[in-house]
Amino acid sequence: MGSKLNISIFGLGYVGLPLAIKLSNHFNVLGFDKNKQRIKELKNFFDRNREVSFIELKKSKLKYSTNLKDLKNSNIFIVTVPTPVTKSNQPDLKPLLQACKDIGKIISKGSIVIFESTVYPGVTEEICGPEIKKYSHLIPGKDFYLGYSPERMNPGDKVHSIDKITKVVSGDCNKTKLILKKIYGKINSGRIFIAKNIKTAEAAKVIENTQRDINVAFINEITKLFKKIDINIFDVLKTAGTKWNFLNFQPGFVGGHCIGVDPYYLAYLAKKKKTGSDLILSGRKINNNFPIFLAQYISNYISKKNKILVLGLTFKENVSDLRNTKIVDLIKSLKKRGHKVYINDPYAYEKEVKKMNLSLTKLSKKNKYDVIILAVAHDNYKKLNYSFFNKKLNNNGKVFDLKAIWKDKKFPKQIEYIIL
Repeated sequence: MGSKLNISIFGLGYVGLPLAIKLSNHFNVLGFDKNKQRIKELKNFFDRNREVSFIELKKSKLKYSTNLKDLKNSNIFIVTVPTPVTKSNQPDLKPLLQACKDIGKIISKGSIVIFESTVYPGVTEEICGPEIKKYSHLIPGKDFYLGYSPERMNPGDKVHSIDKITKVVSGDCNKTKLILKKIYGKINSGRIFIAKNIKTAEAAKVIENTQRDINVAFINEITKLFKKIDINIFDVLKTAGTKWNFLNFQPGFVGGHCIGVDPYYLAYLAKKKKTGSDLILSGRKINNNFPIFLAQYISNYISKKNKILVLGLTFKENVSDLRNTKIVDLIKSLKKRGHKVYINDPYAYEKEVKKMNLSLTKLSKKNKYDVIILAVAHDNYKKLNYSFFNKKLNNNGKVFDLKAIWKDKKFPKQIEYIIL
């Protein structure tokens, strides 16, 4: 590899685009994505994920392509494609393997391939390396090199952006590690942690998300218990939070493309190595069933065939991402119980929602409802006030605030306000 680094980013989603934009301030970077519509939008300075602003895109030196041949001059390949699970919750490495195949067709000697996608320990060296070798006929560790730098992207979070966090890096040799340190250190003022080896870096990433999943599962489970004895979980958490080492996790939906998925990668590895994953899978079961519990709880509290408005559909607040959103499970469960459900979400895109066999309604419509459920704490919803609830709810209407964002608001007397 020469002194000049030519970087290609595979996948311009929530992880790849912000990374590509930041790196393009220091290196020659080409963003590659097979989605032609995505590339067209980015060239017009529009990021539908709302992670990168119009101004940032316009100022950026980042170049785009949907043509694999344009990447032939690259000597650094960074892979940020998704790593989902199948319907049976097995790791789905197809996007990753496709990226390896594509890189294998164009890679030259001396190049480095860096993976950011979340995987179980061993995937980079035992699966991705051989896959690239299969199509390139080059030997990993000799003709090309492997690196791993787990993504820590938190969609919608403007505080912990990629330029402000510590970046973990590792590689198959010391030289690779130092090159990764140089590349990523340029965008975050040198806040780099070099993991002992690639497997350690892979393991660190997958347990970060699994730990959160298990902690939320605990809170969701005790929420169900405390509802039985009429104790409010948010009051309990506020009280317990006065202890210096209490971890502040909140009850709720665990979806998205990371926390609701990555534990299955760890469970798969545990099964493969014939060891236990009881706690991991128990947390997954609790969190997957929590929307059903909420639907049952709400349904028992309201009249049959009530007209319900659900506020929020995306997997978390202030993002447009609908992947693996558990709000869908809540809605389906409410519909099964005979309720007519309407959905509003200012961040979700109608076309994406329709693919889920659902539709959105606007708050500007004059419709009135029997029940409003706050499911996702978008900033837009925090601003709703007395007048909104007075106009939108029928007499004896109910508001279920699953995120406790309106606990200090004043409500019309004829409306019952209920916190989870």
